[in-house]
Amino acid sequence: MLSSGLSMAELGMRIRGERRARGLSIERLAELSGISRSMVSEVERGAKTPTVLVLDRLATALGTSVSRLLDEPAHEAVRVLRHAEQRVLRDPSGWERRVLSPVLADVEFEFMRTTIGPGVDAGEFAPHAPGSREYLAVERGSLRLTINGRPYALAAGDSAYYPGDCRHSFANDGTTDCVYYLAMELGGVGQHDIWKDTPDG
Repeated sequence: MLSSGLSMAELGMRIRGERRARGLSIERLAELSGISRSMVSEVERGAKTPTVLVLDRLATALGTSVSRLLDEPAHEAVRVLRHAEQRVLRDPSGWERRVLSPVLADVEFEFMRTTIGPGVDAGEFAPHAPGSREYLAVERGSLRLTINGRPYALAAGDSAYYPGDCRHSFANDGTTDCVYYLAMELGGVGQHDIWKDTPDG
């Protein structure tokens, strides 16, 4: 699922580190993410490869982005990400997400390029923190964007904005690949204290 050299063990360690930094138990993270406790535990131990949807739900429950789980923050004023250096997540169902933005220390922002194969439904993503925003632009193909159960048909050249703190899903009902760009700004940064309990594991 992952490219650019990050191992499952390294990913698991980062997820565990983010969880512990927020004072969350495995049980609480499972509850917040809607992922089973056993799956969370296996992902943290590097024993199980999460789908993109599972990884996104874990990131959302931690109040962060998938990018931050995949990379250390950049410290340079200017950061160039060569194509070969960009993190790519491939989902078994037939779509991939390429992360185009670097991770910055105090900024929760993610810019990505997604390719969804014909007839593929990427699934429903959980609401992000209150105040989150997402901006989407379709480069080619067609996309069915569904926000809180309401579908919107987008074609090449169309763009959309929607609050990120709602249920949203992406599907390609067409016969060719759909490629779209998505910029996500997460709200609620620094509000993790409301989730604190006794950490474990």
